Amino acid sequence: MQQHQIVSREQWVAARKAHLAHEKALIQARERLAEERRALPWVKVDKSYAFDGPNGKVTLGDLFKGRPQLVVQHVMFAPDWEAACKSCSFWADGFERMVPHLAARDTTMVAISLASVDKLEAFKQRMGWSFDWVSSGHNDFNYDYEVSFTREQIDQGAPKYNFGTTPFYGPELPGISVFYRNEAGEIFHTYSCFARGLDMMNAAYQYLDLTPLGRHEEGLPYPMDWVRLRDQYEPQAKGACCHG
Repeated sequence: MQQHQIVSREQWVAARKAHLAHEKALIQARERLAEERRALPWVKVDKSYAFDGPNGKVTLGDLFKGRPQLVVQHVMFAPDWEAACKSCSFWADGFERMVPHLAARDTTMVAISLASVDKLEAFKQRMGWSFDWVSSGHNDFNYDYEVSFTREQIDQGAPKYNFGTTPFYGPELPGISVFYRNEAGEIFHTYSCFARGLDMMNAAYQYLDLTPLGRHEEGLPYPMDWVRLRDQYEPQAKGACCHG
C-alpha cells in the first residue's frame, strides 16, 4: 500500500474538491456514452431459440415475461462442469436482488448458460438465488452471441470474443446481451458487452474502488484469482488483516 500524506481537514477538503472535478467529468462522459449506447442501431432476431427451463421449454420471447426489455447475463457454466464460474457467480450475487427493481422499469433479467437445467437449478439452490436461469444447451444461442466457442474456432486463432478485439482464453466466456421486443412481438438485439465492459455491472468492485486499498489485486496470478464462490471463503479471524 502506498504511503499517504496526513493533512488537516481543510487540506483534505481542498484535495477532495479537486478530485471531485475529475469525478464530475467522468460522470458527464458516462452520461454521453449511455446516450450514445441508447442510440445504437438494432439487429432483428429472426432465429428461433428454445431454452430448457425448470418448467419445460421456453422461447426467447417467453423470457421477456410480457415486458419490452430483456437483459441476459451469460453465466459461464459448461455442460461438463459441476458449478458455475466463480467470477460469473460474483456478478450473479450482485444482480440477484435487483430483478424486481428492473421489472419496475419494464425490464426482465435472466441468466443463460450451456449446462443442463438440472445443474442450473441445483447450483441456484446452493447459492440461494431466485432469478430465472435457463439452459441454452440445445440451441446455438451462446455461440450466436459469442460467449461460447468451439475447439475449431479457438484452434484457428482468429478471436471472435468482444467483437474480435480480445483473444480467446477459453471455450466459455462472460457477457451481457440486451434485447427489445415490440408490440408486434418482433425481437431485436440492441447491445452486448464483454470482458472489461462487464466491470461497471459489479457493485462490489465499485465499492472496493472507493477504498484506500482498492481491489488490491496486484501480484496475483490473474486479477480475480482471489474470488471464490460465496460459500467457499475462509472465515477470517477477528481483527485479521488481508494484506499482511
